[in-house]
Amino acid sequence: MNPYMTYPAKIKKIEKHTDIDYTFYIEKIFDVREGQFFQVSIPKHGEAPISISTFDDETIELTIRRVGIVTDEIFNKTVGDYIYLRGPYGNYFDVEKYFGRDLVIISGGTGLAPVKGVVKYFAENRDKVNSIKLISGFKSSKDILFRDDFKDWEDKIDCILTIDREEEDWDGHVGFVTDYAKNLDTSNLDNLRVIMVGPPPMMKFTGIELNKIGIEDENITVSFERKMSCGIGKCGHCRIDETYVCLEGPIFDYKQGKKLID
Repeated sequence: MNPYMTYPAKIKKIEKHTDIDYTFYIEKIFDVREGQFFQVSIPKHGEAPISISTFDDETIELTIRRVGIVTDEIFNKTVGDYIYLRGPYGNYFDVEKYFGRDLVIISGGTGLAPVKGVVKYFAENRDKVNSIKLISGFKSSKDILFRDDFKDWEDKIDCILTIDREEEDWDGHVGFVTDYAKNLDTSNLDNLRVIMVGPPPMMKFTGIELNKIGIEDENITVSFERKMSCGIGKCGHCRIDETYVCLEGPIFDYKQGKKLID
């Protein structure tokens, strides 16, 4: 089988979050796991790596930011149209790794999308973890993704939804995710595990704060998506030193992930 072969998948629903962030609900034609990604293509325009937000037995959700030629074309699609997928690629968040643990998930901006599947899984299977906390930060209230999901999650898990600065009509949490990370409960430190996904500066400084309160790098997991192109380790675009992000990642132990500087 040609590893570059793409397959058409029908768009079942489109949900707008912001002016540039939409979720496309795609018919499920592949088996997938939390944290993997697809190469999404539009003939004659190119392709782009897109993380899987979440999925069920019939649908895969792809949350996409409009940032260039390929995503412009995707945003021109409507329900009933097709986009083309190849994959899924990369490793994944092994949810069983967190069974019985005190799990903290920290996300910044669109970094919530790759880890949404993990949040959803444990919100629906609360008995699988000892405790779970979601700390999710956005630049402003206008940038918030998955508002309806947050309403559901807040009834099931400990959620902190925060924006960077005060706003006149915002009565929720304010501050960077690092402000909340430094105040995590570490009374059961040996059982505490952290998943951290977001822009590189956010992960860098959040990682520093987590280390300060005693959380070791090997107990932190990150999604580190960098310049992924072919998805099968042939083109070399995502290679950092000897690491091919598309093959060995995008999910990394932070002890390794923090060294992946491009």
